[in-house]
Amino acid sequence: MVVDKQDESDEPAAVSSMVFRLDSRSGVPTYLQLVHQVEHALRLGYLRQGDQLPRVKDVVASLSINPNTVLKAYRELEHKGLIGARPGQGTFVEVSPETLGLAELTALRRRLVSGWLREASAAGLDEEGILALFTSAMRDFHDRPSELSSARRRTRKEEGGAA
Repeated sequence: MVVDKQDESDEPAAVSSMVFRLDSRSGVPTYLQLVHQVEHALRLGYLRQGDQLPRVKDVVASLSINPNTVLKAYRELEHKGLIGARPGQGTFVEVSPETLGLAELTALRRRLVSGWLREASAAGLDEEGILALFTSAMRDFHDRPSELSSARRRTRKEEGGAA
């Protein structure tokens, strides 16, 4: 995800570690895709306080989108208190949420990919089906946390008793 973007003008080089990608099939408005990508990068530790976001003109050039779309996304992120514009310098991350270390996140991601995602794919689910199932499971997890922890305790007892 790290890409250095150098400005070819006489101005000081503007460097950003963020590269945006769009999914035209998602049905999610473009500006919200940008917002979500910055939020995810923050949660996963790819962006930290003080990091610079790509300049509006760089995003516009790389994605072929309207500058107002990028400005709307940046305004939304600024409204949430995540980023701030510094006149003449660019847009920078203002806060970094507490997150796990990169090594822990990488290990969790590997287990997710090699375990559950592989099983879901082998069962015949496509990407949209996997996402729908995961989203549904996340809702269940948040809506009924005590029920899920009771089920985990029952499963552990059954596994321990059967051994």
